[in-house]
Amino acid sequence: MIHVNNFSSGALNPVLAYLMSCMGCFLGLRCTTRARAYQGAARARWLAMAALAIGSTGIWVMHFIAMLGFTIPDQSIRYNVPVTILSMVIAVAVVGIGTFIVGFREGNGPLLLGGVIIGCGVASMHYIGMSAIRVQDSLTYSPLLVAASVIIAVIAGTAALWAALRLHTLLSTIAASLIMGVAVSGMHYTGMAALRVYPAPGVTVSTSASASAIAFLLPLILGLSMVGFIFSTVIALSPTAAEILEEGELMARIARTSQHEPQAGLGRQPSATDSANPDSGSLFRPHPTQRRP
Repeated sequence: MIHVNNFSSGALNPVLAYLMSCMGCFLGLRCTTRARAYQGAARARWLAMAALAIGSTGIWVMHFIAMLGFTIPDQSIRYNVPVTILSMVIAVAVVGIGTFIVGFREGNGPLLLGGVIIGCGVASMHYIGMSAIRVQDSLTYSPLLVAASVIIAVIAGTAALWAALRLHTLLSTIAASLIMGVAVSGMHYTGMAALRVYPAPGVTVSTSASASAIAFLLPLILGLSMVGFIFSTVIALSPTAAEILEEGELMARIARTSQHEPQAGLGRQPSATDSANPDSGSLFRPHPTQRRP
């Protein structure tokens, strides 16, 4: 078995990957907070933004930033481009399924179902992303550690959905994001610990539809990081969930008031005697300065 190195750049990759995971999870949780304040299509849009933030930045970017520190001695690691992109699509899709389940249905059942879907999806993203590796060696995995990584992913997914439903304040969201970053990173490095690399003499690496990490992953990670900063701007400029709820309650009160207030002047039509009688209280009563004929 060949000894691999997951920390070829020291602490840089795991620390940066953890911070990016925290940022993606934080943005996603802030989106779900706003989603709860809306109904219908507006809620769906915020939930979709949450899935994009968590799935792309919180999970996928974390995984491949960590993979930039992964090396195999005397080997040049390349990644199959379509398979790598597929792993990102899967991450966003499964997080979207989970958030929409709990976003439009209440109870512990949808929460657990969404958590299991997200956990299995995140684990699938990890191992599909690993299958994109192209090296002249044979890659296998320890079944026990693979199972442990899936369990960690399910726990992380359920915790993310629970936080999305329960947390409202900025400080609680930050704390939840830090915990979720630990869970996502823990799942990744547990999966990497399950990896076993063995020599495979005679195996050739096809360079078709593949690229090196620096040429492919780094620009993609930088692009998704910029998307994360755009999300931050959008969230910072949008009303908070409390402001959205207050505005909704204000509009509801205005609507109720307009429906129940008496319609002045519409209860009785003025008559000819009203205009002739100055004491009748008519809206058409002559002004006191006017002289009667």
